[in-house]
Amino acid sequence: MSVRRKFLVVADETPEFQTALRFACRRARSTGGYVALLKVITPAVFEHWSGVREEIARQLRQEAEAELQQVAEYVQAETGLPPEFLIKEADSTRAALKAVLTDDPDIKIMVLAAAVGGRGPGALVGAIAKDGVTFGARKVPVTIVPGDLTDDEIADLA
Repeated sequence: MSVRRKFLVVADETPEFQTALRFACRRARSTGGYVALLKVITPAVFEHWSGVREEIARQLRQEAEAELQQVAEYVQAETGLPPEFLIKEADSTRAALKAVLTDDPDIKIMVLAAAVGGRGPGALVGAIAKDGVTFGARKVPVTIVPGDLTDDEIADLA
């Protein structure tokens, strides 16, 4: 039985997210795979009022779902398949990645785009370069693309 290759993209507010998403969509389309979008929510911290904490967490999840739903239209148009939404509450993106990659063996490749404009490669790319790509017990290939690739360059590469 053949499992479709799942391309993981971290959905965040960085400019390079769009480049990583476009590249992942093209690769998924050309290889018969599909895209999974990881949105990380920082846990709400209200020690005294659990009801307030739960309401804030609910609102943050709704906002994350709404953001992913907007991106989903693009993914569906580019790949012909809806993306999988992965919304994780975690203290850091790296912790969320560890949880997601430990739980889901179908994720075969993570796609990131490096930041442009002299501000370094980006927090996640920098962390992976420093600490490696082992997330829990799994090693996952990471494709890092330049954050300023054009659509034509992506089409040529993917």
